[in-house]
Amino acid sequence: MTRTTPANGTDPVRDSTGSGPVELPRADCTVDGNGRMEVRLGLRTAEQPRLLLRLRPPKGKPESVTRLIDLEPDGSPEEPDDGAGVTRWRAELGSEPALAEGRWDLFVLTSPDAERTPLLAGVRDLRALTAGRTPARTPLPLAVRVPFTTPDGTLAVRTWLRTAHAEADRIEVSADSTTVRARLFTAGPGTEPGPGAAALLRLRGGAGEVRETALHADGPDGVRFTFTQRQLTDTPDGGKGVWDVLVRMRTGARPIRVGRLLDDIADRKKVFVHPAVTLDGLTARTYYTLDNELSVEVTSG
Repeated sequence: MTRTTPANGTDPVRDSTGSGPVELPRADCTVDGNGRMEVRLGLRTAEQPRLLLRLRPPKGKPESVTRLIDLEPDGSPEEPDDGAGVTRWRAELGSEPALAEGRWDLFVLTSPDAERTPLLAGVRDLRALTAGRTPARTPLPLAVRVPFTTPDGTLAVRTWLRTAHAEADRIEVSADSTTVRARLFTAGPGTEPGPGAAALLRLRGGAGEVRETALHADGPDGVRFTFTQRQLTDTPDGGKGVWDVLVRMRTGARPIRVGRLLDDIADRKKVFVHPAVTLDGLTARTYYTLDNELSVEVTSG
């Protein structure tokens, strides 16, 4: 598609098939510290439009989860150069009910029988997310929403819904070890590590390979642990693969995944790059996955 100059809240897009320009609305959004999200856009329509959110289905599966929200007038109509009025509309997505975890694409329906129209991403005001959140004012399950711009320029929302979470904070990588500090969000009996507490590194692939290291308290609601690269590479096959990072607060407790969800970054994988460490011909690199969870990849060379 070839875009021309945006005007009055819409962006004319010319389809590569030559079928002519199609105007896509451009939407701004704001997220506050309580998880509410407001979407604002301009439309040329005399009927009340609705905002459609669609949860992206797994590859090869049909879509099955959507949410419809009425758009309400937001101010007086604008008068663009072509003389056709553009009305400003807004919709508020409250914190309840929570959105299922995943990636949601946003569309607008300008009438009951209209086809869905994607929304181009405009201004995203995410300042309320940059300071993070604390357990004292974040209820469980932890419901996170981060609007983002897709590769084709449309607006989408990344969501997480967790009954327990360990929020990665500082990660320090040295020549032989990695230290992780994290904040806990859990409904369990306190956030102080108890008997049998440990950080776990679990090798993907179903082999059941797990490495444990000591888990320590680190201030209010915080934990700290250190693992060495040797713990992962000192195995018969060299430990090659991806090791997921979790914490267990006491013997028998369900392990909690470590990740970084509580800020304004929907996809950390390409943004935060930690140093790689080479040991005995193997390279270990701590990284964030596509779901913003913490893992360590061990590869040859």
